[in-house]
Amino acid sequence: MIRTTPEELARVTGAELLCAGTRGIEGEVVVDSRRASEGSLFVAFAGERVDGNSFLAAAAETGAAAVALSAEPDAAQLDRARELGCTVVRAEGDDCEEFLLRLAAERRRRHPDWLVVGVTGSVGKTTTKNMLAAGIATGRRVFATSGNFNNLIGMPLTVLSAPDDAEVLVIEMGMNHPHEIDRMAAAARPTLAVITNVGTSHIGLLGSRENIARAKAEIVSGMAASCGVEPCLALTSSGDYTSYIADRYARPAGVSTLLVGEGPHDAVRAEDVTLGDDGRPSLSVAFADGLSHRVTLSVPGRQAVPDFLLAMAVVWQLGLDRAQAADAIATMPATHMRLNVLPTHSGARVIDDSYNASPSSMAAALDVLCEMGCDGRRVAVLGEMGELGAEERRLHGYVGAYAAAKPIDMLVLIGGDLAAEMGEAARTMGYSEDRIEAFPDVASALSALGPVIARGDLVLVKASRSSGLDAFVRGVVSR
Repeated sequence: MIRTTPEELARVTGAELLCAGTRGIEGEVVVDSRRASEGSLFVAFAGERVDGNSFLAAAAETGAAAVALSAEPDAAQLDRARELGCTVVRAEGDDCEEFLLRLAAERRRRHPDWLVVGVTGSVGKTTTKNMLAAGIATGRRVFATSGNFNNLIGMPLTVLSAPDDAEVLVIEMGMNHPHEIDRMAAAARPTLAVITNVGTSHIGLLGSRENIARAKAEIVSGMAASCGVEPCLALTSSGDYTSYIADRYARPAGVSTLLVGEGPHDAVRAEDVTLGDDGRPSLSVAFADGLSHRVTLSVPGRQAVPDFLLAMAVVWQLGLDRAQAADAIATMPATHMRLNVLPTHSGARVIDDSYNASPSSMAAALDVLCEMGCDGRRVAVLGEMGELGAEERRLHGYVGAYAAAKPIDMLVLIGGDLAAEMGEAARTMGYSEDRIEAFPDVASALSALGPVIARGDLVLVKASRSSGLDAFVRGVVSR
């Protein structure tokens, strides 16, 4: 929700004021003209398939109070917007990402009473964000990133949509390139932050894991004290880049670090971790001040444990009731397409983790498949991973080799050359040829496997979003 004037909108964003309208700018900030409503600001991105600038007049006619353009406006549409009393600005450098970031930074400046928690990392960002939101909500009014709104567009939209009476904002920050998190942190100004891990997601764009660590560590650049809380970064003690981030980035920026894990010296640690037949971990979360509390998490897999510990570290820093927060996290609902266990009409269960994938998250998902109780066959349905660059063949091979070492009854590979790379690596590691099924696309895999998935089977479905394996999940679940 924003409240501003045409002149102020131009001033805080550096945009050119093309016409000052008479409508009050007081409403949502949207990037889809179909969502424009009375008082809203429509930000028109020039997309690859749809040019938002062409919807200037349509947004004004829907009731938008202002439109921010990223190109020279069509004269007739500009006249129509002016006629309707709609303010029109043109983003500086036609850069609507920067326009949104500046607008979000101004909203954040006007709310020094907000305490912002930033969440980044290669794997587990969304799970950790959801755990944070559930835990913090037990004692504070919390607003969190919705879905995957974690990039240079989604992050500022989160800040801009936060209610005025929020006390804590939990903001997920993803990235594809260096300096993206720098820009987001500068706008959001987090006080507390979490880096879940440093994996191989986007290694094709960043070149190395060290570069990924640098990019994740950018979150400290915008951190500052707020609401009486000093800046603190929570990290896992077992991470191989933890010391690098703490020593090179956090401490020079005046940001303290808090380590979580299973070591005796960790400030927040997991003790007596066990896994049930449903794959859900039970543990005692213990704190350096002596408090301990036992929970069973709703998220399956051992990988959920460090995510939970990171969330509890932030809860502790906020001074909330830790037992109450831990119980709230333990009972939070599953996240769609992220290790979500679904029943099927056939009596099988599907572990839907089809939202996205990297080599490390593939390995973690395969662990979950093998940790859960199963009366039938364990089936891994794996698609290809994106954004791995020159490392893609080698990293797909690693996944195939890892799968071969697990007690999996059937390995199903969907895709082209990279899927074949996983299969070849699995065979090289001794996985039986007659237990590998390969398909070029989801439709053929579903046609062949749908009828044979039976009661008691446990089926993991995992790939990058671009592979479209969510369609496989829908097909199997509905049979």
